[in-house]
Amino acid sequence: MVETKRIEISSIEAARQLFVNQNEIANIMKRRLDIQIDIRGNQIILKGDTRDTEFVERLIKEFSEIMSSGLSIGPQDIEYGIRILKSNPRISLADIYMDTILIASRNKAITPKTLGQKRYVDAIRKNDIVFGIGPAGTGKTYLAMAMAVSALLNKSVKRIILTRPAVEAGERLGFLPGDLVEKVNPYLRPLYDALNDMMDFERSQSLISRGIIEVAPLAFMRGRTLNDSFVILDEAQNTTIDQIKMFLTRMGFSSRVVITGDITQIDLPPNVKSGLVECIDILKGVEGIEFCFMSEQDVVRHHLVQEIIKAFERKR
Repeated sequence: MVETKRIEISSIEAARQLFVNQNEIANIMKRRLDIQIDIRGNQIILKGDTRDTEFVERLIKEFSEIMSSGLSIGPQDIEYGIRILKSNPRISLADIYMDTILIASRNKAITPKTLGQKRYVDAIRKNDIVFGIGPAGTGKTYLAMAMAVSALLNKSVKRIILTRPAVEAGERLGFLPGDLVEKVNPYLRPLYDALNDMMDFERSQSLISRGIIEVAPLAFMRGRTLNDSFVILDEAQNTTIDQIKMFLTRMGFSSRVVITGDITQIDLPPNVKSGLVECIDILKGVEGIEFCFMSEQDVVRHHLVQEIIKAFERKR
C-alpha cells in the first residue's frame, strides 16, 4: 500500500543538517527503500510503501535525537542506520552512535557505526584481551586505536604500543633497502595514519619521540614485559602461532591487549598455519579473553566494499 506521510522535525536547522545533501540522501533512500522524499523547511514528506514510510519515519526521529546531542550526521550514517535497523529492529541507534569513544583532532567524534562495532568496543572495555576478527573496512584497528588513545588521555594506561608483522611470513627485512627504520616504516604506515587522524600531528610525534606511543614491528616485542600499556597487534592473521604466543605472553600488569586480523586475507606460505586462526581454538573459553567476529554487515567504507566482500565470499 502506497501512502504519503508528513514528519515534522523540531527545527529547520536539524532538518538542514540531516538532509544537508538532499540528492545523496534521496539516492540512498531510493536504493535501499524505494521511497520519495520532499523537504519543506522542517517538514519532511514521504511517499512510498507503508512499511517503508514507517521505517524512514523511525530513522529520521532517531537521527534527530542523535543530532540534538550535538553529533553531526552524514549520508554514510544514514546508510549504516538503515543497515542496523533492518538487521535488528529492536536496536536503538542512539545506543550505538552516541557511544563516543574519543573526540579526535578537528573536533571529530569517533563512535561505533554498526552493532558489531558496538559489541567490539564494549568487549574491549570489559576484557583484558580482545580479538577483533573481520574483513577490511570493519574498523577493527581504528576503533582499537581510538580506545587506546582514550585510555592514554584518561590516564588509564601510561603508554600505547602498536605493532604488526613487518613482512608477510616472518619479517624478512634484509632484502629491503635502507636502515632498519626505513625497512619497517612502510609496513607500519597504516598505524601512523590512523594515529594522526586521532590527534594533532605535532602531539602524536611528541608522544612517539618520548616513547609514550611506540609503533614497532612484532619482532621488537620479544623479551619484553609490557606493564601499564594498551597494546595492539594488527594484521595478526600473518603471524605464526609461535609469534602470537610470544606476543601474548608479553602482557604485564594493568595492561590491555587487542589483536586484530582478517582470516580471509592470510599472506603466509601455504604450508604455514596462521597463528590467529589457531588461537580461535586454543583460547576459546578462557576467562578474560573475548573474540569479536565482524562481517560485511560491519563494513563502514563505500557501500560497494560490502558488496565486494559478499561476492568474494560466495566464490570461496
